[in-house]
Parts: sequence; C-alpha cells; structure tokens
Amino acid sequence: MLSKTQFIFSYLNHNLKSTPTNPFINFQTKPISSLKVVWRKDSKLDQAIEIDKRYRLCARVVKEVLNEPGQVIPLRYLEKRRERMGLTVKVRTFLTKNPGLFTSYYDKIKPKTQPVEFIRVSDRLKDFLEEEERVYSENEHWIMSKLCKLLMMSKDKVLSVDKLVHVKREFGFPNDFLVNLVPKYPQYFRLVGCPGEGQSFLELVSWEPEFAKSVIERRAEEESRLTGIRVRPNFHVKLPSGFFLRKEMREWVRDWMELDYVSPYEDVSQLDQASREMEKRMVGVFHELLSLSLHKRVPVPILGKFSDEYRFSNAFSSVFTRHSGIFYMSLKGGIKTAMLREAYKGDKLIDRDPLLQIKDKFAELLEEGWRVRAEQLRYHREAVNKDMEMMAMKNVEYDKHACDE
Repeated sequence: MLSKTQFIFSYLNHNLKSTPTNPFINFQTKPISSLKVVWRKDSKLDQAIEIDKRYRLCARVVKEVLNEPGQVIPLRYLEKRRERMGLTVKVRTFLTKNPGLFTSYYDKIKPKTQPVEFIRVSDRLKDFLEEEERVYSENEHWIMSKLCKLLMMSKDKVLSVDKLVHVKREFGFPNDFLVNLVPKYPQYFRLVGCPGEGQSFLELVSWEPEFAKSVIERRAEEESRLTGIRVRPNFHVKLPSGFFLRKEMREWVRDWMELDYVSPYEDVSQLDQASREMEKRMVGVFHELLSLSLHKRVPVPILGKFSDEYRFSNAFSSVFTRHSGIFYMSLKGGIKTAMLREAYKGDKLIDRDPLLQIKDKFAELLEEGWRVRAEQLRYHREAVNKDMEMMAMKNVEYDKHACDE
C-alpha cells in the first residue's frame, strides 16, 4: 500500500505525464512569488466558520458583562456598546433570543436617581464559568506547552505580551494566563516589563526538547512505530474535489514535496528568505500554528502580526493559496482566515483540541436556552390558535342563533 507521500507523488507524476513537457523551460529557476494558484471557494470549510458565528457573538456579550465590576451592568450602558460587540439587534432582543445567560433586576445607578434595569450573570452561567475553570486546570500542562512552543518557534525566543493577549482566544489561553499561569513556570518563562504598557515581553528561559517536535514530526514517528518502516516527515496534501493545478505548479509542488522537511523549531537564520527551503519552513510554521490553535484556523491579519517574530515574507498570505492541498483561505465574513484542511472532514472539525470542552459546555448552555425559548413560543402559538378556534366557534354559534331568530 502506498504511503500518503507516495500517493501524492503518484498523483502529481500522473498529471505531469499527461501534459507534454518543454525541455527548454527550467521551472526550478522560477521565483516562488511567480507561481500562482487561483483561489477556489470551499463551501464546506466556509460553513464550518458560519456554524460558530452565533456562539462567538454570544461569547462576546458574555465577556463584556464579565469584565464589568461585580459582573453587572445597566442595560442601557450595554446597549451603547452594541455596535462594538457586533450586535445587529437591540440588546433586549438579544437577551430574549438567548435566555439563560443573564438575569435582570432594578437598582439605582446613584443614590438619588430612579431605579433602572441591570443585567447580571445567571446561575447557569456561573456554573459554566466554574466548569471552565476546571477544564483550564485539568489542561494546564497543555496550555503551558502551547505557550512554550509559540516562543520556541520565534527567532529570538521572545514575543510581545500585547500580541499574545491578542491571540489568546485563538489558542485557548485563559484570560489570566499572564498572572496565574506564567508565574507557575519560572523554569520556562520570564516576563519583562509591565503588561498593559505596550513594552512588555515574554521570554523563553530554557529550551524544552519534549516540546520541540512538530505535529508532522510526531505523526511520522507514530507511523514509523506502527509500520516498522521509517517514514519521512512531510505534509499531508489533500487537494479539493475538482481542483486543478497547472503543469508548471504541479512540477514545482512535486519537487518541493521531495525536499527535506524543515522543522518550525529549527534555527533557519542561514536560509535565504526566497529559497524553496525557507518556503518549506514557513509552511511548517503555519501548519504548526494552525495545529496549536483551538479550531485549526486563524485569521490571516492575526498571523501577520507575527511576521517579524516568525520570519514570514511580506507576501506570506499567498502561501495559503499556493499550497491549497494543505491550507484553505476562507473569505467568509470579509475576513481572510487560514484553515488547516486535514483537520476537517466536510464542515466538521475532527482534530479537536482538549480545550474545546469549554466551547462544548458553552454551546450546551446556549442550546438549552434556545430549546426553552422554542418551547415557550410553541406553547404561545398553541394558546393563540386555541383562542382563535374558540372565537371562531363562538362566532358560528352567534350566527346560528341570529339565523334562528
């Protein structure tokens, strides 16, 4: 049976043989930037982003309330932040459509003012927050290793704290990871400067060999152990159905796949930025970053914030279309999002991060509220229909009585 890599080479060779070659063209001399691949829409992967849209919106509103003192806020104050939160309906309408998240009560903002409506977290949401803390605690080592890996892949083994805070949602870091997690591991982390002032950094104190293996390297080791045959680390290429590469690009990809895999944890300071080897390393870094992310996808602008730290080229986003068998770049919602193809089957995420338990629990909370609201609407419709039937019967009786007279 052919290995995955052999299958890819067989596919590429078959397609190359079907096209006459030109001996006067040397594709290896062409610069990488000149190799173009037309972007092709993948409806299934776009749908995977759309499915999470409602959950992300609810999470933003919850976060807004949790960040308030005492985790309470006047309803009218929250309404003023509607645009910032991305709400397209009034806050009261949102609360009606998503019961179970908050409860409301009346109180005075100041001693001499009239009482106004406040909202606070519900008991069910409090239970979820306790469950969230438990999941974070159980997976603390995994979170710590992710943070180490992000630092170990960077060229100077240091990252801006502001940037790490900006990507904490993508990688599943808890809100307080700088305060409660980082100080627990002084053997790995050193915090320099003051967080919040724009000039603070997280440094790697010591190199951990256990963390310096990429997902691809671990996968090759596992395949070698199971088969007893040495498997070279390489990318799993899964071209979309109906996708076609021009002959020039097929030949380049075939030769590029035969290059040795460059680990994202290797020192590549000696590599030419425009070389095929550097391209292999950059693809490896993106593959590892997306593998470490919660949903195996990250908005391209967020990845771009780390261009200097991870040695990305200025035109790094073209990598996602040039290697369409490894990545997909979604344009859903007007935002470019890089996705890892192998992590999905259709629109379902199959490579699940252990921290996704938190999202699953939050989804259960939301869906229970939606079921309750659906039941209430059903009972209301049934009551209205029953009232209308009774009124119709009374009208018939009235008309009959009038005719008898």
